[in-house]
Amino acid sequence: MKASTFVYPWDVNGDPAAAERIAGLGVGQVTLASAYHSTRALTPRHPRRRIVTAEHAAVLYPPGERWAGRTLRPYPAGEWAPGDAYGEAATALAHAGLDVHTWVVLAHNSRLGTEHPSTSVVNAYGDRYPWAPCVAQPATRAYLVDLAVEAAVRPGALGTELESLGWYGISHLHAHDKTGGVGLGDAGQYLMSLCFCGTCRDGYAEAGQAPDALAAAVREALEPLWRGEGVDEGWPAVEKLLGPERAAATRVWRDGIARSLQEEAVGAVRAAAPEGFQVLLHADPVTYHCGANPGVDPAHILGVADGVVVPCAGGPGLLPAFAGAGAEGAVLAANFGIVSGMGGSPVTLAEDAGRAEALGATELRLYHAGLASDQDLAAVREALTAVG
Repeated sequence: MKASTFVYPWDVNGDPAAAERIAGLGVGQVTLASAYHSTRALTPRHPRRRIVTAEHAAVLYPPGERWAGRTLRPYPAGEWAPGDAYGEAATALAHAGLDVHTWVVLAHNSRLGTEHPSTSVVNAYGDRYPWAPCVAQPATRAYLVDLAVEAAVRPGALGTELESLGWYGISHLHAHDKTGGVGLGDAGQYLMSLCFCGTCRDGYAEAGQAPDALAAAVREALEPLWRGEGVDEGWPAVEKLLGPERAAATRVWRDGIARSLQEEAVGAVRAAAPEGFQVLLHADPVTYHCGANPGVDPAHILGVADGVVVPCAGGPGLLPAFAGAGAEGAVLAANFGIVSGMGGSPVTLAEDAGRAEALGATELRLYHAGLASDQDLAAVREALTAVG
């Protein structure tokens, strides 16, 4: 079963042993970050450091001329990934015999929202989410599509994995986060992720909803959660809180926006890429979900992209929805954590991979070779030897 592991350029650059060590895990491919959000990352084996602080979302290569004169443009990385950090790491990994695919984070960028507040998602209370660009806005969509092309089709790359190509919402792993005091559940997450920027307000109006009345209804629907009253999970809970007609109208607008962005971005990447270039999306089969793995309709997305990367940290339960979509030849990559300290389970990887394969997975993704301890990596080598 083909396996790929996620890697950052800073895991490789400056460490002469890194590329061979990663190849020695038994993976045939690496998914190497070329555009990534801000983070603080451990480098447990690097000869010169142990912590990398990526201060803002950035491209990990020199951005091209296409951005000259444009207001919305990607930011180059600072000292954590200077110059063509992606290219340097990709060359070393390819020399170690690994296929290199790009890892591109799109609609997740706190610096963009801080410097250009009008691009951000605005909730029903008027709060802006600087980490979440509104994917309905024309200028933001144009920026995301061009970023997808440039960051995906890097020299020597054989494919790409596009993360957060859809709606981002309230959920955001953030330093010193203090938003967990009230359990929002599935319904609350959706309601708190609805955008009420000018573009989205116009979209709701086109779907038959008065934007001010809709925002007021969302605020009213959230009141039981602020009081600590439990609500049911899933879409029926959203309909119960907001009302079926209003809930459906939000989906008409948001689902259409996400689908068209995905179609446009994948089409643009394919047009710029060499023949045989593989395009995968990180995805969740529940269409109203937001985040790094945005919700998609399985049958639709497997007719647009070459496949999907599906989060399996909580088990392989999301796989059947994609496997049942009937897209012959589509890649269905099960994404498992292998970092014990971050909740991963490398010691059960072989067993987990077997269950995933039985549910339709065709490949494995391993998060994350650069962050894992030596003990975790040893367990991964053993598991991949057993999987074969």
